[in-house]
Amino acid sequence: MDKALLEATAAALVAPGKGILAADESNGTMSKRLEGVGLESSEEARRAYRANLFATPGCESAISGVILYDETIRQNMDDGTPIPDYLTSRGIIPGIKVDTGTIDLDGYPGEKVTKGIEAEPDNGWLDLGTRCTEYFDMGARFAKWRAVITIGQGMPSDTCIRANADALAHYARICQDSGLVPIIEPEVLMSGTHTDQECLEATSRILVQTWEYCMNHYGVHLPGALLKPNMIIAGDDCPNQLSREEVARKTVECLTSHSGGTGLGGVVFLSGGQSDEDATDHLNLMNAMGVDHPWELSYSYGRALQAAALKAWAEEGAEASQAAFAHRAKMNSLARSGDWNISLE
Repeated sequence: MDKALLEATAAALVAPGKGILAADESNGTMSKRLEGVGLESSEEARRAYRANLFATPGCESAISGVILYDETIRQNMDDGTPIPDYLTSRGIIPGIKVDTGTIDLDGYPGEKVTKGIEAEPDNGWLDLGTRCTEYFDMGARFAKWRAVITIGQGMPSDTCIRANADALAHYARICQDSGLVPIIEPEVLMSGTHTDQECLEATSRILVQTWEYCMNHYGVHLPGALLKPNMIIAGDDCPNQLSREEVARKTVECLTSHSGGTGLGGVVFLSGGQSDEDATDHLNLMNAMGVDHPWELSYSYGRALQAAALKAWAEEGAEASQAAFAHRAKMNSLARSGDWNISLE
């Protein structure tokens, strides 16, 4: 494990004014997104949309890295340049999603655990260590693994928390041994009627357990890792929603209490189904607090960076799609320093 290199890569991913584009939707999910705006779904359709997005002029001023999917990292830009090579030439760090999805947690209905460490011959997936080595050789320098935590009756269970924390930590160590900075993503889902307090409690539990496994079981070098957490938000169907200011304050308090002493390399929030503007403003408010946070607070947004670009791709074409993406990237870049405001929209 080259700790200095891992730390340098992590620092570059959360450089001031920059954040990560999550373009790692699985083939099935990306196809549904294309079909949702009236477009065909095919390998070429997925490639063409993403290649156009990556070619957006000037996006490197706001985008430090791009998380790719296994299909995408093997594809080329329109001129035949391999996508990882093209991104690197723009000063954008290629990354890769390495989990292979979720399965039901045996004996715990409604709860999931993420898979991808062991080989899956039936699906054509090699074991994680082998895949990480291959991805590194292809140009990737960081990776992502997503755990999903559901709040409901009796959920999340202690077993679910432990199983996902173990997998996140195990994945992180394998990545670091292969030269990849791991993004650790324990996502407490927004779906449901749960309160913000229940979200806070579930988020706190998964963070505490994840750091326990990282530090005491797998020896993960946390200054060479990034955390991709949810924000503290009540469930979609909860009648009592926090103000944006309250979301920002409670999220920072949760992270400071449960991640502040870990030496973590940085925080890159997920948008988790928030609207574009909500995701930007929440991040902006956190960075405008005037507090000296233990780490950079950045973004690793998928839909909050891409939704407008995908709609424009379908309705107006390549140039309009790039313009929509450039605008959202710029808005979130400003939020990194607390300089965004509604008038800029």
